[in-house]
Amino acid sequence: MDEDFCRERGQRIRALAECADPFTRRRLLALVGRYDAMAAGPSRSPRSAELPVRRPPPASTFSATGQA
Repeated sequence: MDEDFCRERGQRIRALAECADPFTRRRLLALVGRYDAMAAGPSRSPRSAELPVRRPPPASTFSATGQA
């Protein structure tokens, strides 16, 4: 993601956290931490901030005739 986007998103979420209840505030601030880590660049980004890579299932799970 773009660094500017991550910084701006973090600022917006911080503003929301100021008005939220304590439980929601903690969760929003944790999310802000993830955006801050992404804005800092990949070398300082924690693994939890990275999105998992989706891979297609192996071709061998599909039959050639289209029948199961």
